[in-house]
Amino acid sequence: MNNRAILSLLRHTAGEKRAKSSRGGLLKMLKLFPMLTSGCKMAALLGRPRKALLKDSATTGTIFGYRKGRVSLAIQEDPHCVPMFVIELPMHSSLFHKEMASDIVRIALESETRTHKKKLLEEFVWAVFCNGRKAGYAIRRKQMSDDELHVMQLLRGVSMGAGVLPCPNNERESADGELTYIRARFERVVGSKDSEALYMINPDGTAGPELSIFFVKGLVREFVSVTF
Repeated sequence: MNNRAILSLLRHTAGEKRAKSSRGGLLKMLKLFPMLTSGCKMAALLGRPRKALLKDSATTGTIFGYRKGRVSLAIQEDPHCVPMFVIELPMHSSLFHKEMASDIVRIALESETRTHKKKLLEEFVWAVFCNGRKAGYAIRRKQMSDDELHVMQLLRGVSMGAGVLPCPNNERESADGELTYIRARFERVVGSKDSEALYMINPDGTAGPELSIFFVKGLVREFVSVTF
């Protein structure tokens, strides 16, 4: 991946000054997690979104997981579609929520595959970085787990939001804690066949994304040094 492709992905973040007023949107909702209980059914409160929210070209991204477990990432063209990309990140929920408190979160996933037989999001093995620090490796799901299917079904009518979802069973909640989620609409930017990015669209209209997810193939050290 050349520098031009990297710079094209960073066009939303490089050289921009973020005003204090831009600290809002979905990431601030995550700071309410300690105050929420399993009785708070955010998905039920939101109900079905208006169809107009789903007619744009934005991509839907969902980050979810049990408080005592790891977080997963699911990417969909639309909340009603089967996810095109699902992966369990090598990050515990508590650490991820701590990163969210910084207001700016950048996740980079790198595939070390050198062949061009697969499209970028079809790769399986990924190195994961969060805010410039390597978190470990993860493998893209060929099939969703029961818990991941459970979350996708509960959020079929939700275009954006954050909160706590009912667990599949009480035993799982007792062992792993509450099932939390954040769902948002993302602008999808393709830098090249080996690089693309998702930039969160804030529901309150504030300028600039607060959560960015980058997918790159090779040269991740160069990418991370420029991004972070």
